[in-house]
Amino acid sequence: MSKKLEKIDWKYAKPVIGMMGAPGSGKSLVARQFEALGCYVIDADKLAKEAINQLEVQEELRKWWGEDVIGEDGLIDRVVVAKQVFENKANLERLEGLVHPVVGRLRSEEREKAFSDPEVKAVVEDCPLLIEVGLDEECDVLVYIDVPWEIRLKRVAETRGWDEAELRKREKNQALLDTKRQRADYVVSNDSDLAHCEGQVRGIASLIFPV
Repeated sequence: MSKKLEKIDWKYAKPVIGMMGAPGSGKSLVARQFEALGCYVIDADKLAKEAINQLEVQEELRKWWGEDVIGEDGLIDRVVVAKQVFENKANLERLEGLVHPVVGRLRSEEREKAFSDPEVKAVVEDCPLLIEVGLDEECDVLVYIDVPWEIRLKRVAETRGWDEAELRKREKNQALLDTKRQRADYVVSNDSDLAHCEGQVRGIASLIFPV
């Protein structure tokens, strides 16, 4: 845990908490622990999947890369799209330029729903590229989940099938971890058991909203 915020002057109707951390650190786990305490979690990966299957996005991707981008289920075939953007910066930027505005609209809708719900105590932004896309500027509180490299490597090998090279490649696409840690208002050490992590999250939450 880090510092207690001295003033409560939220940017929006309720505090917005941003999650930061490297792959395998457990950002989504910590987000769910905040959710259990009354927070509304906005999952960036879920929004991205929803955005890419919006009709206007599907139509544009079909124009760019052909009918193969639509799978048998009528949804975007993410494997086909991944092949188009893999190590192709121009295609990646093109895709991001198309999808990010849609994600932004969906995020705004989610926030408004959360802000208007009297049961919601705070909003948690679970976004892997929080700083990289500037979403940190829309957060009142930043939480960094700190986990040693060896533990993260073991986790992603077990859950995602990544080897060391893959993990290092993924980390290169994110802002430097030291920068994220320094930017954080609070740090959660997620290198032990679940109860240890939950205790830290509850302690942080109690400094932001009534628990």
